[in-house]
Amino acid sequence: MLNDIEEKTEKAFKSCSTGNMNGIRTGIILGSGLSGVRNSINGQEIPFSEIEGFPAPGVKGHSGILKISQQCAVLAGRFHFYEGHSLDDVVLPVFLLKKFGVENIIITNAAGGINRSYSPGELVLISDHLNLTGVNPLIGKNNEKYGPRFPDMSSAYSKSLIEKALEIKPGLKKGVYAGLTGPSYETPAEVRMLAVVGADLVGMSTVNEVIAARYLGINVLGISCVTNMAAGILEKPLDHSEVIDTGKKAEAELTGLVLELIRRIN
Repeated sequence: MLNDIEEKTEKAFKSCSTGNMNGIRTGIILGSGLSGVRNSINGQEIPFSEIEGFPAPGVKGHSGILKISQQCAVLAGRFHFYEGHSLDDVVLPVFLLKKFGVENIIITNAAGGINRSYSPGELVLISDHLNLTGVNPLIGKNNEKYGPRFPDMSSAYSKSLIEKALEIKPGLKKGVYAGLTGPSYETPAEVRMLAVVGADLVGMSTVNEVIAARYLGINVLGISCVTNMAAGILEKPLDHSEVIDTGKKAEAELTGLVLELIRRIN
């Protein structure tokens, strides 16, 4: 993996260069049903289709827009491993944000709640993760230009950024996110297993993006929107339309939190 990532990053950067990228310190990656945050930020919008090397998002709720302002760069949508994309594609947006000069990334996702104290529509700060995807974006020959062969993951999620978020919204809960490949939802037995190994949340993204970000020396804040309770917690089937609908209901709270975080970070 990381095949030709330097060339891919350079091509992507050149195809979306707007001339006002100096001073962008914060990047944002928005998950399913959460793309509306971009509407509260003034800047230039670039469809993913115009960024060289960016595949088109294939999942409902991912609008596929890069928005660039003087303060931040927002990716409304992401690429998933389960769509058949390579991990290089999955983490290319993170490398692009690094090229912009981003020092901090806010990564959001829609997640299933394993912790029974959570409720659908609630925002949870990710304190740590379990990479259960069976892959890692750093496998392959290392390029020391980007980061070390063995990057430290003991503080994958920035404690200082978590503290900033809690200053803004003191009542936010924290939890461990388990990343699986999907696209099938987990079985009730799998959810019970995840609870035993310490997971509070489960989803199909984020972990490989975070690994890439930490490899590049970028600080990460992870925010999950609990869009549904995981399989077996409630006696009801899971449906992606519920994920989208619940994400939309949480957008106002997420938008307020993210905008204030950008102000404080910058």
